[in-house]
Amino acid sequence: MNNKRGIKVIGVLASALLLGASIATGTTSASGATTKSITCYKGTAKGIVKAVSPKCPIGWKITKPVTPKPVATKSAIPATGATAFNSTYKGTIAMLWSDSNVTATKVTATGTGSNLGLTELSGSGSSSPASQCDLIAGAGTLSGPSGTLKMTLDTSAKGCAAESAAPTSVAITGNAVVNSGTGKYVGASGTLKINGTFTIKSTTAGSSENSTFTLNLSGNLILK
Repeated sequence: MNNKRGIKVIGVLASALLLGASIATGTTSASGATTKSITCYKGTAKGIVKAVSPKCPIGWKITKPVTPKPVATKSAIPATGATAFNSTYKGTIAMLWSDSNVTATKVTATGTGSNLGLTELSGSGSSSPASQCDLIAGAGTLSGPSGTLKMTLDTSAKGCAAESAAPTSVAITGNAVVNSGTGKYVGASGTLKINGTFTIKSTTAGSSENSTFTLNLSGNLILK
C-alpha cells in the first residue's frame, strides 16, 4: 500500500467512527443535524419523543395536565359537633289538679321534624301555682329505634294560664336539659328550648282529665 492510499483509508475509517459515536449519543441525526427531545402527556401517561423537529403523536400534548384540586364540601354538622334539633310533638296529657297543685301524671306524644329519629316523647310534671304564671318541674324521655335521651326542665320552665280559673289554656316555656342517653345518644349533651300548650277543662278541684298536648323542642345537641 502506498502512503497516499493508506492515509485516505485511515481518514475514511476515522470519519465512520466519529459518525457512529455521534449517533450513539443521540446528539446528531444521520445527516449530522442536532436532535431535540420533548416530553408528551396523555392522561397519567407520559413519553419522550426525540427528533430533529419532535412532535407529540395525535392525542398527546406537550403540556402536563393539571390535576384538579378536590372541592371542599360543607359538613351537615358544624365543627363544634353540634347538631340542630327542631321537632314538634303532639299527643295527650293526663292531669290531676286541685286548687293549689296541677300534676301531669302521664304525657305521651309523637314528634315530626328534625328530631334525629327521636320520634316518641313521654314524661310527667307538676306545679303549685300561686299565680297565673308560675314555675313547673318535670322530666321526660325522647326515644326512637337508635336509643333514648333523658331530660329535665331547668329553673326557667314555667306554665302560664290564660285565665285565672279553669277552663283555660296553659302555655309552657323554658328549657329542657339533656341528662343522659342510651344507644346512639350515649354521652349526648345540650339544652333545648321548649314551647308548648295544653288545656284544663274541668272546673271542679280534685278532677282528673286528659287533654291534647303540643310541645316544640328546638336547639342544638352534641353527640359523641
